[in-house]
Amino acid sequence: MEQPIRVLLVEDQTLMRQGMKTILDLEPGFRVVGEAAGGEEGVQKALALRPDVILMDVQMPGMNGLEAIAAICGAWPEAKIIILTTFAREDYVFEGVRSGARGFLLKDTPAEALVQTIRRVHAGDVFIQPELASRLLRELLRPQSAAIEPLTDREHEVLVLLAQGHSNREIAERLVLSEGTVKNHVSNILGKLQAENRTHAADIARRHGLL
Repeated sequence: MEQPIRVLLVEDQTLMRQGMKTILDLEPGFRVVGEAAGGEEGVQKALALRPDVILMDVQMPGMNGLEAIAAICGAWPEAKIIILTTFAREDYVFEGVRSGARGFLLKDTPAEALVQTIRRVHAGDVFIQPELASRLLRELLRPQSAAIEPLTDREHEVLVLLAQGHSNREIAERLVLSEGTVKNHVSNILGKLQAENRTHAADIARRHGLL
């Protein structure tokens, strides 16, 4: 008889974690062997239980999911980890893949897709949702030789606030500038980083150590 796929759930939201457990418990061929409510606990249980597949949230208190993935894969390179998160952020994909994740899914993924992805990753495949995969490919195909033009001190201040999600008006109030001046700085930042929009600029800045 074929052995069930042993799954570890690392998710700080109890309702979400219980929901995933219920889905997998009802699916033939799966067994949830452990649950963790945070990154540190997830690392400990992953290395102790050595599950077939780990479902890993990103945003958690204390050690986040990306840090947990790096710690797990550093000690156990064969670990098969799927990032499961609410946020479709390119930097999560880049950091997760660099750290050793084998899959990336959004939390609004249908249950059937979640089950299918676990099976694929368990079989040795790497899977990233198509809408994220296309954005990731575009970034990988961007010429690496093109250096980023240095930002001024003021542009870096604006970039930090922009990456935190502040609007032009909020940035203007914090830096005591006019909205028009902030708009010009944002335009310069997008140009220097060769970014399509504010979110893209923040992703590029994180990958290049500007944040």
